[in-house]
Amino acid sequence: MRAVVVRDRNLVVEERADPEPGSHEVAIRVRAAGLNGADMLQRQGRYPAPPGSPPDIPGLELAGTVARLGPAATRFAEGDRVMAVVGGGGQAEMAVVHERGLMRAPEALGWPEAGGAAEVLTTAHDALFTQAGLQPGERLLVHGAAGGVGTAAVQLGRAAGARVVATVRNAELRDGVAALGATVIAPEGFEQHGPFDVVLELVGAPNMVANVAALESRGRIVVIGVGGGAKAELNLLALMGKRGRISASTLRARSLEDKADAMRRVERHVLPLIETGSITVPVAATYPLEAAAEAYDRFTAGGKLGKVVLTMDA
Repeated sequence: MRAVVVRDRNLVVEERADPEPGSHEVAIRVRAAGLNGADMLQRQGRYPAPPGSPPDIPGLELAGTVARLGPAATRFAEGDRVMAVVGGGGQAEMAVVHERGLMRAPEALGWPEAGGAAEVLTTAHDALFTQAGLQPGERLLVHGAAGGVGTAAVQLGRAAGARVVATVRNAELRDGVAALGATVIAPEGFEQHGPFDVVLELVGAPNMVANVAALESRGRIVVIGVGGGAKAELNLLALMGKRGRISASTLRARSLEDKADAMRRVERHVLPLIETGSITVPVAATYPLEAAAEAYDRFTAGGKLGKVVLTMDA
């Protein structure tokens, strides 16, 4: 198989042996793999793959068809369309995934959309509903809403009956995010548009003081991105006065059991909405596997609505 390999912070495409599925594992012929911020950090040597994942092949999400089944794998059949959240190794023509780490890829999604769906849908759904307990009628603020997780969160909040406000720095992208179901504002002075019951933080430290100021009583802040900075100083008295709550998480390093639980929730609550067209997966750009370095450059350049996705030959 061909695979994207990180070598001395550079990206090269190399031939590697096809991975063999273990007992409850499934070998996937990958058709598309989305890029994520964790891939950029791994390339820089700042986010190593968790144990059990390929240490030098990046990629947290993929979509493709089942090529081979391990001896005890029973959830899927050869030829099934699937998508997955993985610890690494997604940016290759073949990948091995535990069967519980796979989801059906809806027919409503083309391969690029499916390749960029699993991580963002699972991350956004887990943050909004499992962590924050978002309820119909509540006000949701999504920071950095033009990216993959942001566009997913806007649509999930809208579908759940929340009133969604989104911050988008790039003025050229605001209409696109508004079309997904949000009232879109510039990041500056966002707290003046509160109060908010739930704040989904995808930017990080620079927003935290204003996030607390923008909270409704008993409001919840969920931090799942820190691209703008990881350290912030907070007035805890202000948080106490709001009876507020701050939680945070990553998805990549979770146990198989935790990831499987999050994906089962997506299967029940999100995939039906994709089938009906209520939720889409915006794709900003696709690149062939050989152009992985260009795809990474496009991702880091910003100014995109939705996902950057690597595609494989049919």
